[in-house]
Amino acid sequence: MWRIIVVCLSLFAAGASQAQSVIRLARIADIPDQYVGGEMLRTVYAKLNIKLEFVDVPGKRALALSSAGEVDGEIQRIGTLSRDYPTLLQVTPSINYIEPAVFTTKLHFVVDGWNSIRDYRIGIVRGVGSSEAGTRGMDRVTATTGIENMITMLDADRFDVMVTDLFSGLVAVRKLNLQARIYPLSPPLERIRIFHYLHESHRDLVPKVGQVIAQMEASGELATLREALVKQVLNTP
Repeated sequence: MWRIIVVCLSLFAAGASQAQSVIRLARIADIPDQYVGGEMLRTVYAKLNIKLEFVDVPGKRALALSSAGEVDGEIQRIGTLSRDYPTLLQVTPSINYIEPAVFTTKLHFVVDGWNSIRDYRIGIVRGVGSSEAGTRGMDRVTATTGIENMITMLDADRFDVMVTDLFSGLVAVRKLNLQARIYPLSPPLERIRIFHYLHESHRDLVPKVGQVIAQMEASGELATLREALVKQVLNTP
């Protein structure tokens, strides 16, 4: 009798160890680069036999949920996030990069860093750390609820320029069929490495995920995957 019970328990434990775990990550809604980063992470976590689920919310709400542990982490954020949200642990190396860029409807100038837009009325998406950091201290910055809302406001002349990731901006402008009116200026403001974050309750998972990212980066798999995902989004009607 005891032998039967022990065998059953052993089988149950083996099955449980092989079962796929689930991690829920906050994903900033309607931001294409968040989709790309999420799909990159889906491949990373699959190598650890962990399934990802995404919770689509505005940027500030995402941070509130992830820092409180109501979801398990963030897909990708700037490198200084843990300074303001110490419960979120950075996974290294970086998973992705973004290139904040200036979009406009009528201006023409060569972009030379963030200070080159200081004198303009600027639109950003609330909760996007790179945009908030880059425009900090500037006088005429409007924080919008989302990228499509920001594009609509730019088209209505509510501000002179908007700042968003180049890739995300191109996708969203095309989605709204405004590519004949709204265009990016060159070059991008900068290139920023961005990192995956996990809530401190998953501290033991941080080095494991980081090791997989490092292996994929060294092999070139990470760059190839990003390139394929970006092309997929840009080519989707």
